[in-house]
Amino acid sequence: MTVDLKDLITQKEAAEIRGVSVQAINDLVRRGRLKTVTIAGRKCLSRSEVEKFEPKQAGRPKKKSAERKRS
Repeated sequence: MTVDLKDLITQKEAAEIRGVSVQAINDLVRRGRLKTVTIAGRKCLSRSEVEKFEPKQAGRPKKKSAERKRS
């Protein structure tokens, strides 16, 4: 895996970009939603991956429409 060092950011910077807490970024890393690279004992993330990240919709999925009941 090739890593562009200029693209790497800290978890704090990732949190600022996403407008969330550092704990929220840490949780995404723990769940495997964001990947990290450890450099000199510090976990770094790819800026482009953080910027492209799409969160899953929270809560229960919506029910199908009434069309299914008409059959």
